[in-house]
Amino acid sequence: MSDDKSKSGNQDRLRINVNEDYELRDWSAKFGVTPEQLKAAVAKVGVMAADVEKALKNN
Repeated sequence: MSDDKSKSGNQDRLRINVNEDYELRDWSAKFGVTPEQLKAAVAKVGVMAADVEKALKNN
């Protein structure tokens, strides 16, 4: 099931989908990391933005 881009709400803000170019770009910019670093963090801790942010701050 693909993202419904007409419905952006809390779920979209809480989870990171690294398979969507715009999300990869936006989340990478938000956290100040490269797309590769973001993908590695998601692979390590999962898709929840708060968990990814913590993981990136600990590196």
